[in-house]
Amino acid sequence: MDIIEYQQNITVQYCFPDINSSCKKEVRSGPGNALLFIFLSCISVCTVLLNLLVIISISHFKQLHTPTNLLILSLAAADLLMGMFVMPVNIVQLRDSCWYLGNIACTVITVITFVSMAASLYSMVFIAVDRYIAVSDPLHYSTRVTLYKSVLLLILAWSFCLLYSIIFLYFNDHLLESQISNSCYGECVVALKKPSIIVDVILFFLAPCSTILVLYSLIFILARQQARAVRAVRNGTLKRHEGKFSNSTETKAAKTLGVVIFVYLTCWIPLYLSSVLAESVTSVSVLWILFAWLAYLNSSFNPIMYAIFYPWFRTSVKFIVTCRIFEFSSSICNLFPTNVYLFRFKLHLDVLYQ
Repeated sequence: MDIIEYQQNITVQYCFPDINSSCKKEVRSGPGNALLFIFLSCISVCTVLLNLLVIISISHFKQLHTPTNLLILSLAAADLLMGMFVMPVNIVQLRDSCWYLGNIACTVITVITFVSMAASLYSMVFIAVDRYIAVSDPLHYSTRVTLYKSVLLLILAWSFCLLYSIIFLYFNDHLLESQISNSCYGECVVALKKPSIIVDVILFFLAPCSTILVLYSLIFILARQQARAVRAVRNGTLKRHEGKFSNSTETKAAKTLGVVIFVYLTCWIPLYLSSVLAESVTSVSVLWILFAWLAYLNSSFNPIMYAIFYPWFRTSVKFIVTCRIFEFSSSICNLFPTNVYLFRFKLHLDVLYQ
């Protein structure tokens, strides 16, 4: 669609025709925009459904009440907020540039956006830390990582994300209703200041990005070392079979680590890079909207990378879809293979899968 056709598909109206200071309404119509809104709506629905399945699975089945799954539950909760509130609001604003809910609702949805994005990022960091401990010190993992410690850590992390979001918005004059000064009636715009952008990039991009990259690199190195140690103690036929398994494990781990890191960087680098390089950043700029949606997509990919590949998740989904979770004692059902303990050591080698 060229520029002329795009301009023809935008009809200018007013958000509140009865108010003189009303903002202009830009209604995007046409088949191209309709397909875009349908596509984004499908992403939002899929994000909600996938993360809701993860939350129900881990919450319902007692066998899944482990520190690792608690971290995945935190990630799913943050991504659920993204799909349930942030994505729909942004879709409506793309369709209709007006904001009809007032300044308080604008502040609330902005806080939810920042909290969910921050909590999602740091949940991924905690998962990386958890997996590193599981691989580096599997014998003492159960004592070093407990359910109580995980709960306390997540409470502190979510509290920090909420507090940071409040301070961040206050510094950018978008927290108190008396601070907000709109150019016209019917808009919800956050204008970010450079110092706050720099701090945000350090705390919520450079720090988590570096941590995830370093930890997953160490996980892969340790997995290779343990796989070679297993091959070294085998002999004859067992040695050859174990070698095949170890090579397969290394290959699978390398591919999975590559996918996790690639998706993470692809989703987040454009948003923060544009925030740093752009002269002025507002929440309604075309560049911000494009890269923000790319970051939102990370919430759709997370349940796929961190849960769907697990056998216990596929089994629990069957229980949920067939409504078997409403049966008596369904919460204590066994979701793991009967020979799970025989593969406990292999699980530490192939830490990204079960």
